[in-house]
Amino acid sequence: MSFTKTLLNGEQGLFKSETLTPMQKLTLRFVVVGLIYFGFVVIEGMLMRLYEVKPLPFITEPQFFAILTAHPLVGIFGSTYLIVFGAFLFLVPFLMKKPLWSIKLGNWTFILIAIGTFTFWFAGFVSHYAPLYTLYWPLPADFKQFSVWGGTFFITGIALVMVGSAFFVINIFKTITYTPEGWDKQPSKALLASALGITGFRNLFTKNKKEHIVPLPVAAVARGSVDVALNTAIILFTGVLILVYMIAAIMGFDLKSSAIDALLYKNWFWWGLDLIADGLVLIFVAGTWYLLATMISGKPLFMQNIARAALLVELIVSWTVWSHHLLSDQAQPAILKVLSGEMVTAFELITQGLAFFITLATLWSARPLKMTNPLKFLLAGLLGFALAVPAGIMQADVGLNRILHNTQWVVGPHVHVAILVGLNMTLYSVIYILFPIVTNGAKMYSQKLVNVHFWCHLIGGIGMGAFMGMAGLKGMLRRSLYINGEFNLYMIFAAICGTLLLIGFIAFFYNILMSVGIKGVIGIFTPSKLKTKDLVPAN
Repeated sequence: MSFTKTLLNGEQGLFKSETLTPMQKLTLRFVVVGLIYFGFVVIEGMLMRLYEVKPLPFITEPQFFAILTAHPLVGIFGSTYLIVFGAFLFLVPFLMKKPLWSIKLGNWTFILIAIGTFTFWFAGFVSHYAPLYTLYWPLPADFKQFSVWGGTFFITGIALVMVGSAFFVINIFKTITYTPEGWDKQPSKALLASALGITGFRNLFTKNKKEHIVPLPVAAVARGSVDVALNTAIILFTGVLILVYMIAAIMGFDLKSSAIDALLYKNWFWWGLDLIADGLVLIFVAGTWYLLATMISGKPLFMQNIARAALLVELIVSWTVWSHHLLSDQAQPAILKVLSGEMVTAFELITQGLAFFITLATLWSARPLKMTNPLKFLLAGLLGFALAVPAGIMQADVGLNRILHNTQWVVGPHVHVAILVGLNMTLYSVIYILFPIVTNGAKMYSQKLVNVHFWCHLIGGIGMGAFMGMAGLKGMLRRSLYINGEFNLYMIFAAICGTLLLIGFIAFFYNILMSVGIKGVIGIFTPSKLKTKDLVPAN
């Protein structure tokens, strides 16, 4: 097949979008747009890396900080949320062996998150809205520093994402508990109890132990979705609160920011925001590791009951660790710093370490294993969290936090390595293993491009985190711009690693495009011709 035909129709013409079910098309929409937003993030990250080496003539300083503000949110909501939500909206019905509760609600989740992300990104791009902590208090008090209109549209975009997230949570729990039309009545209460871990908790205290009727990965999705729901409510509330102040300013009224207690707001804000990192990510990732380990090895999960219990413990722990973000805040009570900020946070090393061990033990039980694409990306994801979680635990020490707080160390070895290597490599493993399932057997265009993607992303992600961390240990602050060349050497090496990430992403995206073809990508966004009875993914 010629290059032009392959580009149009996909590798060997195997991918036919007209043969996809509505569920498969929905999943692919999430993934494709999520990858496009990830491309945005990589390009913006490269621009910032280059700007920190030498200011670029086509980017102003206010625009630099606007990019810095939107960059992590596009990565979290526009890329990670879309890919994760799309995968789970497919996997939950796939594993429960029944249709998704509402394809329409799934499409609304996709539309709201995609449009919401573009709204806040574009608002920052046009207005240079750049408060860095975008929903922090008391930013609305000084409207001379930031564009009120820019902030209004920025936070409106965040609100749209949160509404889409709420729709995702509803769809997940309804799919777990509802009875499809024409089916025998399903035990909705028992399904919910199993999904949330109530069944397992009761089994500890009763002789007549009840069977777990919800697969472990679905239980992980359900428990992570609890944190999504809590995070959604809190971020939506804080966004609406700030919108009230901004709209009042537009109408000529000056609401006093002192009406809100700043310390109480910080604790409320960080409790909600931390549910993304220390709850949602760790729970979702652990469940995904378990699913990948069983699919790759073909073996039952090692210590299944312990894994279920650990997921429940992680859910509870995720509600109690927020104070590590306030260790350097002098007004924060010492008891919260010690209990929540240090002791409970350190416990995450145990829960995540347990998930790490169970995953590796499951893979070990099936040796020898062929080093397939899903397996090597899964191992890279494990490596990413093995590096990033201890780096985060180091920050959760009152003494070390005084040195590391607000430096490039926080966003380098901890945040970027956790997301770029730990989370993204895990997501890539999911994409590689689900690709033939959601495309009805389409094959990757080039294994060489897969290898380029793997090594460029792995080396680039770890390298960038390492050099940013070195700069942080030397005193380079985050959310700050240095123009005197003090940290140029570290930023040059970080930029080189960022270039590797960009090359890896281009290789991956090109590989996907050549595998499904331009016509296939366009077909993903057209309505499916298949009937409702075809919504259950083939098992």
